[in-house]
Amino acid sequence: MRAVATEGSPDFVPVPERVAVFDNDGTLWCEIPTVQLVFALDRVKALAPQHPDWRTRQPFKAALDGDMAGIGAAGQRGLVELVMATHAGMSTEAFARLVADWIGTARHPKFQRPYTRTVYQPMLEVLALLRGHGFRSFIVSGGGVEFMRVFAEPVYGVPPEQVIGSTIRTEFHIPQGSRPELLRLPEMDFVDDGPGKPVAINRFIGRRPIAAFGNSDGDMQMLQYVTGAGGRRLGLLVHHDDAAREVAYDRQSPFGRLDRALDAAPAAGWSVVSIQREWQRVFPDD
Repeated sequence: MRAVATEGSPDFVPVPERVAVFDNDGTLWCEIPTVQLVFALDRVKALAPQHPDWRTRQPFKAALDGDMAGIGAAGQRGLVELVMATHAGMSTEAFARLVADWIGTARHPKFQRPYTRTVYQPMLEVLALLRGHGFRSFIVSGGGVEFMRVFAEPVYGVPPEQVIGSTIRTEFHIPQGSRPELLRLPEMDFVDDGPGKPVAINRFIGRRPIAAFGNSDGDMQMLQYVTGAGGRRLGLLVHHDDAAREVAYDRQSPFGRLDRALDAAPAAGWSVVSIQREWQRVFPDD
């Protein structure tokens, strides 16, 4: 940190070029269960009376039954169908209100605290350290961008314009007798995961970051892009290996799988941080 922020250092980086990128789920806060998926499942239950066919139609039946294996069996297509049915058909402002209301009351099933208190204390400290050295930190996540923007600033100190995520299509709309709005449509626009992350970084940031933080194979291409250029650079993977204080998962997990990136880390020079061995405190309230 000191090397890139000290004028006269051979590794000095001007302030405008001090950019760091962070995955969200499993890197900045808990990933099991995936918070936005829990939100979608709660929305399915709330909307089910309006859709009686969901009781017999997959993946909605699995969602209503709490059958996570059935939801997993539906694959990405099934997850997209759940998201489209529960996240679209409303204005962006209405969706933000839904997310804010939900996240204000929802609790993590294992830790029995708000999801906004299952953020990782060491990562909050990293964000603060970077800010203190002139860095701009961006969230680059597979999660929905408008979902994350509701809480990113109060929880992480990352403003909404520095949040990049997956998007569904929106269109400009003026309801009769009302003010203009953006309407969320039931159609995917962009999936910000895997190789999509470097594309999104270039599209929305316009600079190659010099630090990247992730936790899964979905972050691998982002770390490759960030660390695969010259100069002093940092790539870091959070390894979830603490079943007692958090959750232990890596190579076989259906969510947040860390397999290929874990194998690539030594040759790439990426740091792999063990939650069990290297984090004195996991959550702020611990």
